[in-house]
Amino acid sequence: MKIGYGRVSAKDQNPERQLVKFRELGIEDRFIFVDKQSGKDFERPRYQAMRMMIREGDLVYLDALDRLGRDYDGIISEWKYITREIGADIVCLDNETLFDSRKFKTMGDFGKVMEDQFLSLLAYVAEQERKKNRQRQAEGIDVARAEGVTFGRPKHEIDGKFVYEYRAWKEGRQTATAAMQKVGMTRTTFYRRVKEYEETLCMNGEAK
Repeated sequence: MKIGYGRVSAKDQNPERQLVKFRELGIEDRFIFVDKQSGKDFERPRYQAMRMMIREGDLVYLDALDRLGRDYDGIISEWKYITREIGADIVCLDNETLFDSRKFKTMGDFGKVMEDQFLSLLAYVAEQERKKNRQRQAEGIDVARAEGVTFGRPKHEIDGKFVYEYRAWKEGRQTATAAMQKVGMTRTTFYRRVKEYEETLCMNGEAK
């Protein structure tokens, strides 16, 4: 049986891009599980529901490894539980060449060694990216406070993540749409916050 697992970091973010990929693979909606919360641990309701459903011979699709989680040890533990204890398989759609557990199984014991090496590498990268994002958000908060920004409700007001993604957009490193998705705001809310933030910059004598 084919199963799809997707995740976004916040309730107001849209997982549709992941859902489209799963449906194109012929996965039925009832076998697609999506969580809308952080990947810092595995105590997610839809993930746990999927975990209980998986049986030997099933094939679990992920959009990317970090959708499974962002904790180095947890990623490795869950991957091995699904592929070795249950006997199912996992495919990461953004890197199928390396991360299709079926390929490693055909290589016997040597395949397990290769799988462990690749998994450790990418799980480490996923965790370092999470730490780097947290550092960037903290730096964004410091910048915003220095510019006189007053913080409000998370994900709806101007915070460190918003400042970081705003600057990336203004510097041409990403589109406005990408920035909106990353901060979990609708188009209307995003541009409202942009206006508020730029007005704060002007009041403090900063260039936009």
